[in-house]
Amino acid sequence: MKKLRVLALMHEDLVPPADSSGYTDEEIAPWKMEYDVTATLEILGHEVQSVGVSSDLKVLGDAILDWKPHLTFNLLEEFHSIPAYDQHVVGFLELMRQPYTGCNPRGLLLSRDKPLCKKILSYHRVPTPGFVVFPIGRAIRRPRRLEFPLLVKSATDHASLGITEESIVHSDDALVKRVRYVHETIGSDALVEEYIAGREFYVGVLGNTRLQTFPIWELRFDNLPEGFPNIATARVKWDSEHQKKLGISTDVARDLPPGVEQQVVRLCKRIYRVLNLSGYARLDFRLSEEGKLYVLEANPNPNLSYGEDFAESAETMGIDYPNLLQRIVRLGLNYTAPWRLSMAS
Repeated sequence: MKKLRVLALMHEDLVPPADSSGYTDEEIAPWKMEYDVTATLEILGHEVQSVGVSSDLKVLGDAILDWKPHLTFNLLEEFHSIPAYDQHVVGFLELMRQPYTGCNPRGLLLSRDKPLCKKILSYHRVPTPGFVVFPIGRAIRRPRRLEFPLLVKSATDHASLGITEESIVHSDDALVKRVRYVHETIGSDALVEEYIAGREFYVGVLGNTRLQTFPIWELRFDNLPEGFPNIATARVKWDSEHQKKLGISTDVARDLPPGVEQQVVRLCKRIYRVLNLSGYARLDFRLSEEGKLYVLEANPNPNLSYGEDFAESAETMGIDYPNLLQRIVRLGLNYTAPWRLSMAS
């Protein structure tokens, strides 16, 4: 691939230093992905310029007009502190006729809106846990079709925000209490879904039209206390001390029941296309104790840090980190956005 001018788009608070030497792991953690990506792109020979954005698109527009990058590497996960607004930033890139990495605006819209995503998957008969949404200010009454235990979480936020062991409820009183917690503490509608006890899998997918799935990755708990659910709470995802305490790790899923791997691959490609995803994504599954597979979430533009699940699973297929980023760059350059079609006609 020829050497490119790459504009690395990220939150203004996460623009990394030119050199990570002298920083502790704890200091690096917030901007590790941004550093790993930009440093590796430079090692690959690309000219990289980082631009930090939080609430002003003019900064991004000026950078595109002034520097004329070949590609914007999109690492931005929110705008105005609202995760769902990332789709509008990508829409802005399309209006600027700027090639970019990762998912397109429609795919972001359909997957970021969890209730809408689950409705679409249900319509296409993709197995997903039964669910109901409780909007802020509405009565909280459990539909009879939903049986306990139930998992209560934000309908809009990601990264397991607000999810704890108490998010799993076993009674109507506990349900009401937890839904109110989501309404009042997180400030969003509450998504309540059937809790599926079993194994949790993550699967990376790479591509626009031709799709490649990575090996099935499993979340493991080696020291889980008796009676604790094996769910990815906020502490499980982000608290290193808590991870050590519970013996949390992720690795290739082993001893899968016959046919499960083939079913996961088929579902991944089907979900990716149904939700109009592009670039790269991670799909989350649960395999119930009865052996039934359920789709939990679709996550476009997952964490690209070196050593994290997405990159690690690619590594097991022989796709090292620099090659992974090169493939993502190539997919961004080759994505057929609507503005490309209008120019070709």
